[in-house]
Order: sequence, then C-alpha cells, then structure tokens
Amino acid sequence: MQTKEIGGTIRDRRKELGITQPHLADLAEVSVNTLYKIERGQNNPTLEVLSKITDVLGLELKIEIKKS
Repeated sequence: MQTKEIGGTIRDRRKELGITQPHLADLAEVSVNTLYKIERGQNNPTLEVLSKITDVLGLELKIEIKKS
C-alpha cells in the first residue's frame, strides 16, 4: 500500500466513525499536524504511529508476502 492509500483509508474510516482530526489525534496520542499529513499522504509514518491510529479506528495492520 502506498502512503496516499494508507492516509485515505485512515481518513475514510475516521469520517465513517464521525471523529474529527483533533479528537483522533488526541485519542491516538499523536499531533494533529502528523495526522493531517498522514491523511494527505505527505508523511511517512512509523509503524508505532500507524499502530496507535489504527487501534483507535478499529483497523488492522498486516504484512504479507508478495505473490509473484
């Protein structure tokens, strides 16, 4: 998944749940600026930051082996 796709998924899920960016940032213990940049694909977040955000949103991070 590309950074923009990840950000879009986070943004869509946040909106689906009716959570504002500031509220999600507070719940996930990340800065609003960081969340803003992630949602727009302008940031390359760490796995720790992604894990915090996805936990709050009820999403799951998965690593899979590519099939050729």
